[in-house]
Amino acid sequence: MALNKEVWVNQILQGFYPQDLFLSKVTDYSSFVDNNKIHIASAGIDPKVLINNTTYPIATIGREDEDNAISLCKFETENTLVRRPEAIEYSYDKVESVVEQHRATLRKAVAMKAIHAFAPQNDTEDTPVVTTTGASVNGRKRLTYVDILTLKERFDDAEIPLEERYLVLHPKHVTDLLLEDIELFKDLTNIKDGEPHKFAGFGMFSFSKMPLYKMVSGDFEKVAFNSEESGAFSSVAFYSKEVMKADGEFYMYSREDDPEQRGSIIGFDKRFVALPIRGKGVGAIVSQSV
Repeated sequence: MALNKEVWVNQILQGFYPQDLFLSKVTDYSSFVDNNKIHIASAGIDPKVLINNTTYPIATIGREDEDNAISLCKFETENTLVRRPEAIEYSYDKVESVVEQHRATLRKAVAMKAIHAFAPQNDTEDTPVVTTTGASVNGRKRLTYVDILTLKERFDDAEIPLEERYLVLHPKHVTDLLLEDIELFKDLTNIKDGEPHKFAGFGMFSFSKMPLYKMVSGDFEKVAFNSEESGAFSSVAFYSKEVMKADGEFYMYSREDDPEQRGSIIGFDKRFVALPIRGKGVGAIVSQSV
C-alpha cells in the first residue's frame, strides 16, 4: 500500500507558524513566489510633501524601481525510518509524533535563518544597533529596560512607525529583565488574543538561536550565518512591514517497504526565504562585554 503523502504533508504544514513564534508577525510574500523565486521591487525615493505651496508647477521626481529576483533557500530534514507507515497514517497521534519531529526541526531552522537576516549588519541611522549597559555578569553587561528604551528612541529617530514593532529576546536577556523587575516582565512574553504584551512599544518574543556580533574597528558587525566565529549574542527588533517571509515548495520524499529496514524512509524539503524589505526598520541590542 502506497504512502498517502497528502496526509503527511498537510499534517506537517498545519500550525507551522504558531502565535508564539515571531515569524507569525512578519509580512507574508508567499503569494508572489513563482518557481521557488520571488521578485521584489526596490522602491525609489519617497516624494516630498509640500505644505501651503505657492510655487507652480510642482516638481516631478522620477521613481525607478529595481526588480530583485531572490531564490528561496532549500531546507532539508534528515530521513526518518517509519515502521509500517501505512498502518499509522490514519492514526492522528502516531502521524503527529513522527511529523512533529520534522516540523520542529524545520521551524527552528527557518526561524534561525530569518532572525539572522533581519538583524542589521551594523549600526546605521536606519538600522540601529545599541549595546547593553547593565550590571556585569560572566564577562558581559546585562540587558536593562533602559536599553530597550534606548532602542525605542533610535527607532523613533528613524521615523519607524510606532505600531507593529517587535523585539525578539535572547533567553539570557529574558533572564536579565526578570532579575531587574519580575513584576514588570512576568506578562510581557505572554500571548493574548494573538498579540504579545508590549514594553516601550515593542511586542515581546523570545528565541534561543540569536545572531552574534563581533567588534570590528571599534564597532559591532554581524557574524555570518552558520559561521564558526564566536561573538556577542543579541536580541533583534523589527517593524513588521519592513521584513518579509515567503514559503515555496514543500516536498516529501519516501522510500517505501525497504526490505533491509523493514519499513519506509521519509524526509522533507522546504523552500523558504526571509529578508528585510528595504534595509530599514530593523535593529539589535548586543551584549556588551566587560
